[in-house]
Amino acid sequence: MISHTPTIQAAALVAAAAGPTISAIVSRGGRSDLAGNEVLARIETPTLLIVGENDEEVIKLNQKALIGLTKIQNKKKLVIIQGAAHLLEEPCTLEEVARHAAGWFGCFLK
Repeated sequence: MISHTPTIQAAALVAAAAGPTISAIVSRGGRSDLAGNEVLARIETPTLLIVGENDEEVIKLNQKALIGLTKIQNKKKLVIIQGAAHLLEEPCTLEEVARHAAGWFGCFLK
């Protein structure tokens, strides 16, 4: 599952916490914190969070959420795309996001 809209991204995390049907999550510039601490603590799905370097507030929120993903210590990661803002629409940034997402899915999709 890949998401880039804050509320959809949080909903993806809620769905992942509900059961093992989701094999991997990639969030692009999302607000993983909106899922809530209780939900984050239940997630067992490998989760990659991708944020633009210039989106400082969302970086902080995703760093906090990453700490809350306690069941997946070795299967969670935050990637910060250099030179990118919130929507990661600067030249070549979406290609970099795609490379990270493909690598993540390649490792965790069954």
